[in-house]
Order: sequence, then C-alpha cells, then structure tokens
Amino acid sequence: MCRSIKTLRPPALPEEATEEDIRAAALQYVRKVSGFRAPAAHNREVFDRAVEAIAEATADLLDNLEVRGAPARQAAAS
Repeated sequence: MCRSIKTLRPPALPEEATEEDIRAAALQYVRKVSGFRAPAAHNREVFDRAVEAIAEATADLLDNLEVRGAPARQAAAS
C-alpha cells in the first residue's frame, strides 16, 4: 500500500522500533489513506487523532507479536 512504511519488527529491523519509528509509520499511513500530506486547519484535529490511534495500535501490535526466535518487545524491554 505505502512503500515508504518500513517493517518495524525483527528480524527486518535489527533493533527495537522506537516511538518515533512507530509514529512516522502511522503518519505515512494516514497521509496515504487521506490523500493529504498536510491537512487543512479544519481537518488537523481528526488527522492528528488518526495518527495517534494508529500509532497506539501499532505499538500494541508490536508489543504482542510473537516472532519465532525473537522475544516480544515488552519482554525484551523488561
């Protein structure tokens, strides 16, 4: 769908994805889906909410994925 969004889980990413990585991917997704690189002022709030919701969902996904040979992010962070 969006070629500029990179895979954020091991082994594609040698280190753990940062919050910045996750937010950048969420922003790229919202830009692609909405068709706006930067929303107009009257759409800013809904655009920002979408980015935050997708970033949260992405972090939750990465925290709970079980990748063979690699611990979950949460377990690795402990």
